[in-house]
Amino acid sequence: MNNNTILFHLAFPINDIAKTKEFYSQGLGCEIGRESPTSVIMNLYGHQIVAHITKEPLKPQASIYPRHFGLIFLSETDWENLLVRAQQHQLSFYQEPKRRFAGEITEHRTFFLIDPFYNLLEFKYYCHYEAIFGSQEFNQVGDKV
Repeated sequence: MNNNTILFHLAFPINDIAKTKEFYSQGLGCEIGRESPTSVIMNLYGHQIVAHITKEPLKPQASIYPRHFGLIFLSETDWENLLVRAQQHQLSFYQEPKRRFAGEITEHRTFFLIDPFYNLLEFKYYCHYEAIFGSQEFNQVGDKV
């Protein structure tokens, strides 16, 4: 599979286009694409995310599981730059930056943001690239629940 020609797409619920653009464009630096009265397409680091207005009530999750989305940075500097941007724009952190699994092949840095509609976003940097998809001998995924 040639990953250089494939883009990821994700649609998620919101209830206000203006707040969405403020958080994702001004806060995270997403480019705004097409927009309608009920949805907006955005470019999140080369991937298409689409926010759709829903009339259903949006409620916070009890934890980061079962649902969140985000990015894995291949450069620690890029991860740190987004962290600084999120802090400068005073975005809401659901979980502050931390290091998971220190000293293990699966060691990574992570932080979670929460958008105005309770969508959770995780941003990671793995210290060892092979841990992103490999390292099957390690059975822990994420935090203990």
